[in-house]
Amino acid sequence: MKTLELFKVLEQNQDKSLLFEYAANQFVGANYHITEVKHIRVDSVDCGSQTDSWKETIIQLWESPNELGKMDYLSVYKALGILKKVGKMKPYDLDAEVKFEYGNAKFHTAQLFVNDFEIEDKRLIFKLAIEKTQCKASDICGVSKVLETVENNEPCCSPDGNCC
Repeated sequence: MKTLELFKVLEQNQDKSLLFEYAANQFVGANYHITEVKHIRVDSVDCGSQTDSWKETIIQLWESPNELGKMDYLSVYKALGILKKVGKMKPYDLDAEVKFEYGNAKFHTAQLFVNDFEIEDKRLIFKLAIEKTQCKASDICGVSKVLETVENNEPCCSPDGNCC
């Protein structure tokens, strides 16, 4: 999802609560805060010596330990106000990909992409997902995109020390 798309969805749903699903049926707690917005420019060189560049908007979510048990989620209206204030201080690149940075005691900190969103009653839910790393120069490097399956009928470990 691009930054412009995020703002459009938020603008159209200001009367709703804002929730984030970071894994199947796992939601960022209602005690979350937007603690940082990063405007990132990435300049990269991959293993095939190809260069690339792009921009990202990264919005950090943090659960306050002082508000455990909180039941009311941040409103879209309030989140939009925070994000607009940031935009006045540091303008957004509206074509930049949006990611949400989040982690808790049960989930490693990660930058999560917006896979989808849905509206349920008075809730706007962004469905976040991890994108796996990949070899961007797979064609140049000869990396197969299909994993090979190797059949081995021998036990992995045996009493004579045959361990993988």
